[in-house]
Amino acid sequence: MTEKKDDFFKIDPECHLIGDMEHINYFPGVQMWWKAIDNIARALMTGAPPQMLAPLIAGMEEKEMQKNPDPENIIWAMDKYGVDIACLLPESMMDSTGYTSRWVSNGEMAKVVESNPNRFIYEPNVSPIKYKGVKNTIWELEYWVKEKGAKIFKFYPPEDTYINDPDIWPFYEKAQELRILLDIHTGFCWVPPGKSKYALPIQLDDVARDFPELKINAFHMGYPYCDDLNMVAMGHPNVYVCLSLLVPWAATAPRKFAKILGEAMRWVGPDRIIWGTDYAGFAAQIRGAVMGLRDFQIPKDVQEQYGYPEITDDDRRKIFGENLGKLLGIDTSKRRVKT
Repeated sequence: MTEKKDDFFKIDPECHLIGDMEHINYFPGVQMWWKAIDNIARALMTGAPPQMLAPLIAGMEEKEMQKNPDPENIIWAMDKYGVDIACLLPESMMDSTGYTSRWVSNGEMAKVVESNPNRFIYEPNVSPIKYKGVKNTIWELEYWVKEKGAKIFKFYPPEDTYINDPDIWPFYEKAQELRILLDIHTGFCWVPPGKSKYALPIQLDDVARDFPELKINAFHMGYPYCDDLNMVAMGHPNVYVCLSLLVPWAATAPRKFAKILGEAMRWVGPDRIIWGTDYAGFAAQIRGAVMGLRDFQIPKDVQEQYGYPEITDDDRRKIFGENLGKLLGIDTSKRRVKT
């Protein structure tokens, strides 16, 4: 099967590097994490009725469902599904190792980015901010911005502290001063041992109010608290909402996805919605995210019942890459994917 081509420039803000985990697999927290991944796959894809799953997996190669941490696997999937740029995000997950080590360091991430700077960009993971020290985190933030030119960073509250913990206010102040884009995990943590209570999207209200010039991209639509996130973003134009992880529901739970996307379109608007894969070693995640947004339309009766707008190709273009491209200063008029 030849993969369908399109003209949408795609930037993935959540492409995880998971690295070689053999040396940390003995930790109970790591084992707990991966068991949760199996359950997530069922909820998003594999647990759907066969007739709904069939179009999503038709033509899928066997290796797309096999975990492969090799960066070359990312490029292969990006080329196959038309993703131009991936922001490489090293997994921290120090809570899973009892805070003895990170899964992948920012330095390891940099080596991969520098091996293919046309397709990868830096996304240093600043987590855990409070645990490792706010001053240390600010130092590293300044290093990546001033020495490496990094423009996008990740904060994962479930392994650290509340999004609106006053103790990390100096970090937000510095992030605003440096004019970075800060990706923040919002909603349930999905993968224990992380704590969901640290990432509730309503907590963003405090941060966005005190730091109105700090651009924030809220991962996972704050699921299951999508309405809370939309309300926060409605009031704060510096808050963007990100569909990462949830897009496969376009195929396997289309009316659920219609409500998630439709509500964001009404409350936030297409100029502040950002696409993403939440890639964690499986090429199928990139496939599902691309096909989901590219081929999806909110059903007519749902549009009429809830007052949702039809999703246009202009909307898709913005969500797939133009919105994020503007935030990162990336020219989205010239495709980078190999054909």
